Amino acid sequence: MSSETRKRILTGDRPTGKLHLGHYIGSLQHRLAFQDEYECFFIVADLHMLTTKPEKEFILEIADHARAIVMDHLAIGIDPQKVTFFLQSAVHETYELQLLLSGLVTVERLMQLPSIKDMAQAAHMEQTPYNLLGYPVLQAADILLPRAHLVPVGKDNESHVEITRQIARRFNNAYGEVFPLPEAYVVGGTLVGTDGQAKMSKSLDNAIFLSDDAATVRRRVMSMYTDPNRISADIPGRVEGNPVFLYHDAFNPNKAEVDDLKARYRAGRVGDVEVKEKLALALNNFLEPTRERRAYYERQTGFVDELLYEGTLRAREEAKATIQATKQAMGLTGVWNRISRAAEKRRKKAEAAQPVQS
Repeated sequence: MSSETRKRILTGDRPTGKLHLGHYIGSLQHRLAFQDEYECFFIVADLHMLTTKPEKEFILEIADHARAIVMDHLAIGIDPQKVTFFLQSAVHETYELQLLLSGLVTVERLMQLPSIKDMAQAAHMEQTPYNLLGYPVLQAADILLPRAHLVPVGKDNESHVEITRQIARRFNNAYGEVFPLPEAYVVGGTLVGTDGQAKMSKSLDNAIFLSDDAATVRRRVMSMYTDPNRISADIPGRVEGNPVFLYHDAFNPNKAEVDDLKARYRAGRVGDVEVKEKLALALNNFLEPTRERRAYYERQTGFVDELLYEGTLRAREEAKATIQATKQAMGLTGVWNRISRAAEKRRKKAEAAQPVQS
């Protein structure tokens, strides 16, 4: 199917660090399917990172984190010929479109989004900065610049796409049809951290990364939280909500083995060590093809940089066409054209009136 007949997807990640198994469950596994069904734009959303990590030390890490994110995608099997990776801050039309769209949504509407408060609390902010409140408007610019039709999100972020639809609808009604109304493509899946306390997160040190070697994976698995009430192997244990079994369900393809472990765990006939050993084996079997692909791309020095560079140039071309159509629909292009033509006419008239020097 040609790109002209496929719907376009916009999705991506903030460059805050390497990707982990939680990212795989929540989004990456879906992107593997998307690359064959849709025209995919994968954004490295470094401007969004500034909403909660504006310090220069974090900004200086963006390039390395961007490379790591792209490499993680290639390692899991994303085909570089099928998708477009691009750096958000390098597409300058993003800043322009965010400003043009900001008048189409109210502060009260943005403050209704629970995710804004959640992000502020997670970043330990006592007050909400302007750029965090405007996060959904920047997100709308990201989505509308490539004129995406679909935006994969978790159920809790579906309201962000609805804000984009609202903004696009208001623009089209006020100025003319420019933007398709994007739809949320709801994807499910979360993975509890190895500590059993929260979602997997680098900052909480409860993550298993896609780039971890076999020894690191085994070490992290063997230290995983299980059933705190089970002090010996002969005590019946709780399977439901137990992180070790949640990981088995997600990554161990041997369902008969998983069912047997669960039955023996409930009956007090298997120890945590055996359950974890088999999980470590399953995870390393899952990650081994990823390690092989990573090694292949790492041998191609500069490949990831070139991929990001070329993708960003393509995103810029799409953005340039969109911003031109946006300003033309609004009449902004005509304002400058009229002023510049009048100024040029006056300049030529003045030049013609000057006496010719012999």
